[in-house]
Amino acid sequence: MTALTLPQNRLRRFLALTKPRVVSLIVFTAVIGMFLAVPGLPPIHAVVFGTLGIALVAGAAAAINCLVEQKIDAVMARTRNRPLPRGEISARETLLFATAVGCAGLVILWLEVNPLTMWLTLATFVGYAVIYTVLLKPATPQNIVIGGASGAMPPVLGWAAVANDVAPEALILFLIIFVWTPPHFWSLALYRAKEYAKAELPMLPVTHGPAYTRLQITLYTVALFAVTLMPFAIRMSGWIYLGAAVGLGAVFIGHAVAMMRRYSDRLARATFRYSIVYLATLFSALLIDHYIRTYGNDGL
Repeated sequence: MTALTLPQNRLRRFLALTKPRVVSLIVFTAVIGMFLAVPGLPPIHAVVFGTLGIALVAGAAAAINCLVEQKIDAVMARTRNRPLPRGEISARETLLFATAVGCAGLVILWLEVNPLTMWLTLATFVGYAVIYTVLLKPATPQNIVIGGASGAMPPVLGWAAVANDVAPEALILFLIIFVWTPPHFWSLALYRAKEYAKAELPMLPVTHGPAYTRLQITLYTVALFAVTLMPFAIRMSGWIYLGAAVGLGAVFIGHAVAMMRRYSDRLARATFRYSIVYLATLFSALLIDHYIRTYGNDGL
């Protein structure tokens, strides 16, 4: 191993603490919120520094989550190879890293974006790293429902970064992700139920059984279908978005119903993967519809 390889490996391990795949979806929905906040193109300064600040704080929250849950991660197959359970990074290093990255993100938001975004982002950090990770997750099977409020905040943060306010439209974006979170996460929890039980975490399939969890997933996907119609109902979006929302929602409900009728871990994995594609595509449709309505001449 060369002298150059060692620092690169350390960098990769610290980067892994920030859960890049999770943060990428957070940042994506935040950026969509930025572009939806104005009729035309948002100020590039707000987009660049807002994205950077939100990403840094989200990464810091993920690192704190890894720190708090390192013993739990060590007994779960999908997380046992993270740097902390493997002893590749110490708890002290993780705390220092998260503090530095999080503070940097908040300072950027305060100085380069606006105080409202900074305070909302700080509240989101506390909601995820403290309220969800420390208090809710080990205490109640409704952890992902209540804690989902933090995960639903990114489009609101993005909206605030550009508009310096929180409009009703931003709250609808929040509501979409809030209702999407339980069926997304419970699909994962279904095929990881034995691992959650081993880790002594009160996830819904562990406390109430898989059949009840599948019912809740179905009910939430139906509720999500209704919630995703709200942008069209208030004329925030047009027919292009409506078509996407109906089609995507129907497929999501189809996944849930299929799990109700003939459950398998394969179906649960497929539902979990689809839920990620669903959210990314839905928000992309919102953005496309927004700019067609802004610049198009056909009235869509």
